[in-house]
Amino acid sequence: MKKKCLECDEEFNGRSDKKFCSDACRNSYNNKLNSDENNLVRNTNNILRKNRRILKELVPKGTTTIEKSKLLSKGFDLKYHTEHVKTKAGKVYFFCYEYGYLQLDENRFALVKKN
Repeated sequence: MKKKCLECDEEFNGRSDKKFCSDACRNSYNNKLNSDENNLVRNTNNILRKNRRILKELVPKGTTTIEKSKLLSKGFDLKYHTEHVKTKAGKVYFFCYEYGYLQLDENRFALVKKN
């Protein structure tokens, strides 16, 4: 059965469910499909993972406090987090996965790890 490749439009023979004439065409098609629209997601996930790594490094045993300047100097981006939790006292903790932070004042943060 003759089919047309989704990437290069060349005719080829193959199984009834085959969509590409070669692995190169399949890879090229999927790379194009995933490149532009997933760039935002990929970049955001990279920032979130970096934030998590920084918090993990700074929270060795569950909780600690840190100067804002030290946190930012490591490349932490305060705009990105996976969730926020508001306590009964009205404080808002921001989390990057299981690691979180609470701004105590203008220059200090409390860092925590969820159990």
